[in-house]
Amino acid sequence: MCGIIGINSKKPVSASIINSLKKLEYRGYDSAGIATLHAGSINEVKSEGRVDNLEKNSVVQNMVGTIGIGHVRWATHGLPNSINAHPHSSQNVSVVHNGIIENSTLLKKFLVSKGHKFKSQTDTEVIVHLITENLKTENIVNSITKTLKSLHGSFALGIIFKDQPDLIIGARRGSPLAVGYGPNENYLGSDSYALKSMTNKITYLSDGEFCVIKKDHVEFFNEDGIKINKKVLELSSEEEKYDKGDYKHFMAKEIEEQPSTLKNGIKEYVDTSNNDINIFNFPWKTNEISTITLIGCGTAYHSCLMARYWFEELTNLNVNVDIASEFRYRKNRFKKDTLYVFVSQSGETADTYAALSLCKSKEMKTCSVVNVIESSIARDSEFVLPIHCGTEIGVASTKAFLGQILILYLLALKLGFLRKDLKRELFNKKLKDLKELPDLVQQTLLTDNKIQTISKTFNDAKGSMFLGRGFSYPIALEGALKLKELSYIHAEGYPAGEMKHGPLALIEEGMPVVVLAPRDDYYKKTISNMQEVIARGAKVLLITNKSKDEIISENIWETIEVETTNADLLPFLLTVPLQKLAYYSALKKGYDIDKPRNLAKSVTVE
Repeated sequence: MCGIIGINSKKPVSASIINSLKKLEYRGYDSAGIATLHAGSINEVKSEGRVDNLEKNSVVQNMVGTIGIGHVRWATHGLPNSINAHPHSSQNVSVVHNGIIENSTLLKKFLVSKGHKFKSQTDTEVIVHLITENLKTENIVNSITKTLKSLHGSFALGIIFKDQPDLIIGARRGSPLAVGYGPNENYLGSDSYALKSMTNKITYLSDGEFCVIKKDHVEFFNEDGIKINKKVLELSSEEEKYDKGDYKHFMAKEIEEQPSTLKNGIKEYVDTSNNDINIFNFPWKTNEISTITLIGCGTAYHSCLMARYWFEELTNLNVNVDIASEFRYRKNRFKKDTLYVFVSQSGETADTYAALSLCKSKEMKTCSVVNVIESSIARDSEFVLPIHCGTEIGVASTKAFLGQILILYLLALKLGFLRKDLKRELFNKKLKDLKELPDLVQQTLLTDNKIQTISKTFNDAKGSMFLGRGFSYPIALEGALKLKELSYIHAEGYPAGEMKHGPLALIEEGMPVVVLAPRDDYYKKTISNMQEVIARGAKVLLITNKSKDEIISENIWETIEVETTNADLLPFLLTVPLQKLAYYSALKKGYDIDKPRNLAKSVTVE
């Protein structure tokens, strides 16, 4: 959630730290801070709100230190104010931290008994005082080793010391951390994106490791303080442009980019000349797998729910879906014939990474579907399927969701064909339909004007429901999530057939209800459920696909028709109007669409 940066250079670093913090803003945050070393002193400046507030501070503008650390904070312990913002410093040590220290209360009691005085409500400050305490009897490396072993929980740390003018310590457990290399300077950052403007040479720390960063070299250590060697990776040197262009928000741009996202994914994975799917380096024989377990959080979890229907439809595999934050705490019965698939846009989602780590410890088959191929989840999976959707800045995922479900659909198709659960003729037909999908999504984007008008009704309501059956049910959940994330309107997604088992009690006069009823096998049943809510006074927005047949219902408030394709692919089209509905609802309210309150793009704490 938080983001950290560290730079050790021969020139002043404050401006570079501020620029790197701006690149970490997409992760979500509520305060920011910076600390540099100069003339034997730690100079610390912190502020509430955006990095812009920090940048405008005259002290920051005049900082001359050549070594420093910076932080954007997403509050866990303590209010989001300047006191609780990072860095946290004692007279001798300054620390920035991404993660959660689970035993901070016990450590704080111990440190208070030793005479340490705390200024903040954060768990992070215990790290500062623990290092300070350990430095009384240990050298730098030993004090860090001893400190890290005392901490329970997750962390990515950047640490500077008053008496060490050429040294930054970086340490990682659970939360991502990368080291970057430059001429006469080296860097520390939460991800490669924050470092890429300065370098394309990166080393990723693994769990339990820490590093000593000097201007001219970097040393790496394991959790016992023993020196180790690490590989230096070279990233693409092409600097991507992340501007909004002519769009008001990144999210608006990313919604409109979805046809291109699908084209890129299809181009990467579909072999047009041989009518096949390019997943040739799959590391297991298909007869070694009888079960697929799909794991994700939030929107990625909805991708997994969507994929379950496809795997059940296109293969004879058993399929399970798990919320990552629940998975590792259940008494799972791991089996060698199960493939565990982890879905994450950032590839750094803490709960999903923890579930992956558990599966790895049990020597299970692991596959990841991610957008960032340098991410922790990608690096630690046996097999990786990138979604190739490019950078997504908006916290509420749009094009990454379509990218995820596209790759999961392709995986289901490929396994169904390899296992002979799917005949060649049907496989070819589905690939042919898939190639037409980007153009159909492009046409569906033209529902824009009608949705703008409709969105006002949702803003005026105290709550809403999204209903769907079969393939449409996960999309109903995703539509409700988008409205909650962006407009702060209470919205719930339900299977349409479940309404009469309780949720129908919530329906009242004028309540907006979105009904997803494409002309598939569930259509007539869904329309019957729709009538149940209309009869109770709901204002129904029906989203279906174009057809020559009339809609067999009356008293529908509004109807949006998407393009028509086979039932497998209709979820892609149904998603688009729901994204736009959430966007325009938030726009009319004047909310920060790209950075919704309390949320983060990369959820790196459990």
